[in-house]
Amino acid sequence: MPEIILPELGEGITQATISYWYFEEGEHVEEGVDLVELATEKTTFNLPTPCSGILKKIYANVGEIVKVGDLLAIIE
Repeated sequence: MPEIILPELGEGITQATISYWYFEEGEHVEEGVDLVELATEKTTFNLPTPCSGILKKIYANVGEIVKVGDLLAIIE
């Protein structure tokens, strides 16, 4: 099961806020499509899916602050 982890963001940024999930649990996602929108104090960006599959579980809700290395979701 591929785990979606908040990657290194660079420029000393260590956390981001979940702005929007483009899919819900149980939906099929395709590799490379935007999965989640995240916001930092400097920018907003989309995190794409690393693989195709079913979005099994989301571990961070909209509005939640996540840190680099935190588990965001699992795709099965």
